Amino acid sequence: MADVKWDRKDGVLIAVLSGRIDSNNAGGLQSDLESGIDPGERALVLDFEQVSFISSAGLRVCLVIARKFNEPDKEFGICTPSDPIRDVIAISGFDQIIAIYDSQSTAINACK
Repeated sequence: MADVKWDRKDGVLIAVLSGRIDSNNAGGLQSDLESGIDPGERALVLDFEQVSFISSAGLRVCLVIARKFNEPDKEFGICTPSDPIRDVIAISGFDQIIAIYDSQSTAINACK
């Protein structure tokens, strides 16, 4: 089961995800993320440091959320994925359309 904890640093909304993200819980995760994001939100970072697994269903959720920030003056990124998760993101080609950062602070600075 994936869990979301919300944080805000330097004006950037951060969703700290943990657990597995797969077809069993992707819909719930998407609902949790959508309900936690105000319509006027300018920047969002998904922190993957505590995510142990992501399936294609989980990647789809990331893409759906990223599209909400695909406007001028809005920023979106994923930070601190483990090497296996980074590989899944790269193999799927998502790293070509979603910014991936090595640390939360790097992501926040890029989104400010």
